[in-house]
Amino acid sequence: MIKPSMINAKGDGIKIHLASWEGKGKNVIGVHGLTANCRCWDVIAPAVAPKHQLFALDLRGRGLSDKPPTGYSEEHHLRDLKCIMDDLQLENTLLMGHSLGGYISMGFAARHPERVAGLILIDAGGDLSQEHWDRVAEAIKPAIDRLEMIFPSVDACLDLMKQAPFLQPWSKEIETYFRYDLTEGSEGVRSKIQPKHIREEVSNKRETGAGQYYSKLNCPVLILRATEGILTPDDILLPDHAVQKMMNDIPNARCVDLKGTNHYSILFQPNIVRDREISAFLDALD
Repeated sequence: MIKPSMINAKGDGIKIHLASWEGKGKNVIGVHGLTANCRCWDVIAPAVAPKHQLFALDLRGRGLSDKPPTGYSEEHHLRDLKCIMDDLQLENTLLMGHSLGGYISMGFAARHPERVAGLILIDAGGDLSQEHWDRVAEAIKPAIDRLEMIFPSVDACLDLMKQAPFLQPWSKEIETYFRYDLTEGSEGVRSKIQPKHIREEVSNKRETGAGQYYSKLNCPVLILRATEGILTPDDILLPDHAVQKMMNDIPNARCVDLKGTNHYSILFQPNIVRDREISAFLDALD
């Protein structure tokens, strides 16, 4: 595992924390999912760095970034991302987003096409019905429920996470990810994320349709799709009809199915095809 250095940048009136894997080529920004943090990219990082530079942010309210009492929506994240790129003086950047991070990345690329050279959507970006969002919400409920839990120790939390079937096989990268998320207080050990912030985020996300962005994506887009559901076959994040709409409406998109992966393993487990596709996509960009 390549260890990143840690830096801070200016968000929209707040401090945003980032992990940075040094590289000499293109600048890549990794944007994580709803209850995640910057260390979710540890497994994928070697497919990017050191050939290219990878920055991975903690979204506001997550990890070591500031946690304002309110302001959790796609609009807030887009403003943070623009401020980060301004502060770090990043132009012609590639965005790589998983889950919620994919929607944020897509929204930014649609609004600021002059600043985005390419887009990688990892199990993200589908224009889903409210009914399908309900199935997804049920599937990710354990990840959200965890935020409410208080543990007597870090090891107690890790012991519970090790039992999750969608996190198998367990690895040092997954353990690093969860350890980074935890903080110790007077009551015990819990996530750094405040559940009320995630509830605000979820409420706002349902009001943001992804399809509005498709025709505005002028850069090359790589879609990496998990083929398995999280808890059931019906809670897949990118069902066939959603992918077909993306391929029809996004001008320059390519989709690759990563067989046997689910919404979590597509990110947390080694995958030769995934890494090869990411590396080739980066190399092909001007």
